[in-house]
Amino acid sequence: MRRSLLLLTAATTALVLTALLVPLTLLTRSHAADRATAEATARAQWVAHALGPVLATTDERETAEQTVESVNGEGLPSTSLILGDGRVIGPRTTGHGSAVTDPVRLARTGRAFTYEPGSGGRLVLVPVQGAKDGTAVVQVTLSERQLYAGTLASWLVLAGIGVGLVLLGLLLADRLGARLVGATRRLARTADRLAAGDLTARAEPEGPPELRLIAGELNRLAARIDELLTAERENAADLAHRLRTPVAALRLDAETLRDPDEAHRIAADVSALERSVDDVIRKARRPLREAPRADLAAVARERTAFWAPLAEDQNRTVHTDTPGSEAPDPVRVPVPVPVPVPADELAAALDALIGNVLDHTPHGTDFSLTVRRTPDGRAELTVADEGPGFPDPGAAPDRGTSGAGSTGLGLDIARRTAEEAGGTFTTGPTDPDSPSGSGARVTLAFPLTPPRAHPEGTPSGPPAPTC
Repeated sequence: MRRSLLLLTAATTALVLTALLVPLTLLTRSHAADRATAEATARAQWVAHALGPVLATTDERETAEQTVESVNGEGLPSTSLILGDGRVIGPRTTGHGSAVTDPVRLARTGRAFTYEPGSGGRLVLVPVQGAKDGTAVVQVTLSERQLYAGTLASWLVLAGIGVGLVLLGLLLADRLGARLVGATRRLARTADRLAAGDLTARAEPEGPPELRLIAGELNRLAARIDELLTAERENAADLAHRLRTPVAALRLDAETLRDPDEAHRIAADVSALERSVDDVIRKARRPLREAPRADLAAVARERTAFWAPLAEDQNRTVHTDTPGSEAPDPVRVPVPVPVPVPADELAAALDALIGNVLDHTPHGTDFSLTVRRTPDGRAELTVADEGPGFPDPGAAPDRGTSGAGSTGLGLDIARRTAEEAGGTFTTGPTDPDSPSGSGARVTLAFPLTPPRAHPEGTPSGPPAPTC
């Protein structure tokens, strides 16, 4: 837009200046010729007036020659006196032919005039009355260069003025374009913030009336979206809270069943339903003012430490491997792995995966958590165990499908956490070469988020652990 405005201004200014400067250049040329002709006419009239009394006598030729010589000089128009008998005092301008030409004959009739010969330039002829040998004629010859002297300088001045006006127009157009483009870009940034979930973003009305109108409508749209989302989230939270009472009643009913297996199965389903209700409430309470962000490595370490006592009670060994750099004292310094997922959702996904290992593998089965950055700029979280593995090595249990006492909700929580952040969820055996009974491996891949800017150069650190 800015470049188009500059090009439009340059083209328009150039056309306007062309329409103005072309007549001005012709006018300056005509003015220079008129000025030179007027000066030559005044010179010729002065010479004629001075030589009139002199030519009335026959012994004043020397005086006439001195007078003619005094008005000739380098760079001046050539002035000649053509006597009545055809003799010429001063420079000749007609070569070797006769000096008495048709214009001279016309001037001898008593007429003073200017004449433009075919060879270029201009002649000024003034008759001298009273000469003894007949009417003499004073002839001033202007060459093309003398006739249009100063025209080039005037043209250069006009060209400079034209260039200056074009540059001034481009400068004003650039400032106007910068203002328009800046206001448009700020509107776009506000729209981007709204699209990212920052409903506090508001556009500043600026620029031309059209952009101010768009900014006002965008602000009203943002306010309306905020109202609708707030109402929807409140309704979801209210609905989730109302579900707690029947869910609690279902749990009590399940505990009163006489069949232990059936009671355990129904209690597991009720627990899964409770986790879903809690998940709805948690999402409804989460603010949408800023983009979600968490340190995957820090959350993995914190949740591993949380489950470590239970794993130790079950005689399990837990291995945790997160990115870090070796310091001089060989203490491993943690390196943040930022991903666009809230810390509580990461913690819930890890709890679900670790809980699956603890609940569905024999005691004494070791497992590991690995966090790494991939070469394609992503972050991967892998939870692997040495248990019996999945019944179908190529796919994890579907949501709500019971297998070995599992509802599949834990893996579904992890899957949704990865996919909602733009990542992937994969399962398989721990050892790909031995798909049967070789353990289970679950890998969550997330896109990395750029590091946040911190004032005064303070480095970023992992978020505080949450339990």
